[in-house]
Amino acid sequence: MHKKKPFNISTQAALSKVQFICSKQEKCCSDIRKKLQDWNISVEDQDEIINSLMEDKFIDESRYTNFYVQDKCRFNKWGKIKISHHLKHKHIPEGIIHEALEQINQDEYQKNLRDLLQRKLESLRHDDRYQLKTKLYRFAQSRGFESQLSLNLIDDLLSKSE
Repeated sequence: MHKKKPFNISTQAALSKVQFICSKQEKCCSDIRKKLQDWNISVEDQDEIINSLMEDKFIDESRYTNFYVQDKCRFNKWGKIKISHHLKHKHIPEGIIHEALEQINQDEYQKNLRDLLQRKLESLRHDDRYQLKTKLYRFAQSRGFESQLSLNLIDDLLSKSE
């Protein structure tokens, strides 16, 4: 196995590099901090660089979170719980996460879950109703959807398939 070589870069060069990265794609503070740590930038310089990026609007946690929520909901078909968990892991403040989750279109959100459950139901061996409901519920939970919403949609799907 190859060991990662230490990567040394000046603070100014690191700032330029992360400005370029942030101009191409939305990033959050924790993503940038990880990159700076990989480049062996001191904690003080990391803080200085991140503050500079925030002042110059290269990084905006709220903007990042809104894009992240919309992308994960629309393209990955994730539920709010899974999205929230991943954002907390990136050290995004709870208030910002809550605001972004409130922006989700509820009709589209429910349609995503309904479509996922329908496809899953079609792929399952038709055991008894209880086993189907259990498998569908676990599947919805693994995608990060709320329990009550999942149960309501599962009951609706199973009653239509009878």
